[in-house]
Amino acid sequence: MAQDHIVKSFDDELAKLTQAIAQMGGLAEAQLEASIQALTRHDPEYAASIVKADKRIDELEYQVGNLAVRMLALRQPMASDLREVVAALKISSDLERIGDYATNIAKRAIALVEAPTISTLYVIPRMAQLVQTLIKDVLDAYVAHDADRAMAAWQRDEEVDAMYTSLFRELLTYMMEDPRNIGPCTHLMFIAKNIERMGDHATNVAELVYFLVHGHALDQTRPKGDTTNVVVAPRAQTSAHE
Repeated sequence: MAQDHIVKSFDDELAKLTQAIAQMGGLAEAQLEASIQALTRHDPEYAASIVKADKRIDELEYQVGNLAVRMLALRQPMASDLREVVAALKISSDLERIGDYATNIAKRAIALVEAPTISTLYVIPRMAQLVQTLIKDVLDAYVAHDADRAMAAWQRDEEVDAMYTSLFRELLTYMMEDPRNIGPCTHLMFIAKNIERMGDHATNVAELVYFLVHGHALDQTRPKGDTTNVVVAPRAQTSAHE
């Protein structure tokens, strides 16, 4: 009977961990969506409220950390049980970073309120929607212990990288054409990079789900479509007299 009680207590604590992770993920998704809305609506008040809301994700990460450490110290889990605790601890860190990036976007949205609208702005919501879907899919995979679903999301991150590279090139062109675009384009570059990094953290979660299910790390190289490190700035147009 005592052993049954110990097993049930551990299962209850694992359920609390999973619930907290799911709650963190839902908040991170909502923060991303809200930050993009604040950006496209040019709504500084809404953006400011998003910055304040990040505190809740931080609090949940702290709760997950405390519970995980307590379980490791008191339960001394092994094998799959140990993987459950370790995976939850690492996933909470990735979700906290996603929340931070959403907050960064909201701060940039405030800075862009008075800036002229750049025509490539429409790409940002598309990138964000794709990453939001990735986050949802990897979290659903985590809850269901579905490694195949996690890997399907893992593969789609390459599309996010490709969108980021394309947008990076376009923004460079706008800055070369008109120096007045440098300020807003720089903010948009940082926003796009924040979204791209969210996708990277979503793929981290996918890899952790794979580890959780199979008991070993994924041995494939992560697909990357971000080639901005080798992008050559376009030449400024010269007049016929030069």
